[in-house]
Amino acid sequence: MQAVFLKAQEQFADEKFQKVNIFDSPRMFCDIYCFEPGQEQTLHSHEDNDKIYYVLEGVGTLTVGEESRQVEAGWAVLCPPGEDHGVVNTGGDRLVLLVFMAPHP
Repeated sequence: MQAVFLKAQEQFADEKFQKVNIFDSPRMFCDIYCFEPGQEQTLHSHEDNDKIYYVLEGVGTLTVGEESRQVEAGWAVLCPPGEDHGVVNTGGDRLVLLVFMAPHP
């Protein structure tokens, strides 16, 4: 069994948000994204992949398509294939997201 204590995997850097791989297979991946206040993931899309962001801690603004929403710990957001999506840490504390994408790009 693979088991990971997510809090121990968190990594932060001043220059940009950090992606930390948690699980990976030919069918999917699972990462945590770690944002300092003000850091962002620019809008982008994946033509053939579904992505889910789950907020573990902090507050951020997530954009999917034309809609943006401020979310906090406990919220999950779906990004369908082909939809532009991105994240901004709009809170005053660190933002940590659990991210799933399938199929693996």
